[in-house]
Amino acid sequence: MLSETDLALVNALQVSPRAPWSLIGRALGVGPVTVAKHWERLVDSRAAWLTAYPGSAVGERLVFAFVQVDCAPGQALRVARTVASSPYVTAVDYVAGPCDLVVHLVAADLETVSRYVVERLAGLAGVVGTRTLVAPRMYAEGSRWQVRAISGAQKGALRCAGPTSGAGPVRFEELDRRLLLALGEDPRATHTELASRLGVGASTVRRHLGAALAGGGIRLRCEVARSLSPAPVTMLLWMRVPPDQLERAARTLGRFAEVRMCAAVSGAANLLVGVWLRAPADAVSFEAVVVGKLSRVEIVDRAVTLRAVKLGGCLLDAEGRITGRVPMDFWASL
Repeated sequence: MLSETDLALVNALQVSPRAPWSLIGRALGVGPVTVAKHWERLVDSRAAWLTAYPGSAVGERLVFAFVQVDCAPGQALRVARTVASSPYVTAVDYVAGPCDLVVHLVAADLETVSRYVVERLAGLAGVVGTRTLVAPRMYAEGSRWQVRAISGAQKGALRCAGPTSGAGPVRFEELDRRLLLALGEDPRATHTELASRLGVGASTVRRHLGAALAGGGIRLRCEVARSLSPAPVTMLLWMRVPPDQLERAARTLGRFAEVRMCAAVSGAANLLVGVWLRAPADAVSFEAVVVGKLSRVEIVDRAVTLRAVKLGGCLLDAEGRITGRVPMDFWASL
């Protein structure tokens, strides 16, 4: 696992990913140069990293789907690595469960999702079957999960550097798309660096980025290698909930610290929940607590991740360390 100092820095960046090193240093009780060098060491060792992706305001205009993939014997990892190169694929998990792979897919419209699955994914050598679950609503996503290594007071001090709530609907234009992709390469790039990359003025970048972060157009998050995390075990739960209880169930599940993702999905199970746990045995107690709080929830199936091949647009090695990035350009032509 990472040290407590490492985890505190990761947690600080989960709270405020673009906060100045001076502010992060004050919150953690160290100097800005020290904290900057510490982060540089974590990045160089590929143990932690930052990424950028569309926030909820833009996500409402996108189509999300989860594809269960069955593979020929011995072909799952090869297929996973091929699929991971797509800009539409945000995550790929090699799992022990009802399928071999679970692919997280995002695109601008349902037609693109359909074409990708039918024309690209299903026809790959080694793929013997696919089942696509469209997600009409995402209740919770990865940015809410934290390592919980700093105090409430420290989080409060860091949040003062974060964006304030937007005053109106988010306008996600071509410049915002290019800004998102640039941030995907370096989420802590300065306004001047981003302006130089995009060919616009720094004031334009500052205005667009401020509006996107405040209004939920862009989200930034700090990730940590699963093998070094205090919660290294990833599990997916397919649940069946009465339709009139779906919203309440999702809100309740969203309050669990272990829950990383919660989405309504098509199929016999209408709710898919991703959780991060300290050990495989914790799955038993987690399920018991869930059923205790939500008596009308039925857990239809479950899968434990054996290897995360891609997460949040980032390629991972066998230890969960970052090895590369694939631009999450969900608007690209297929």
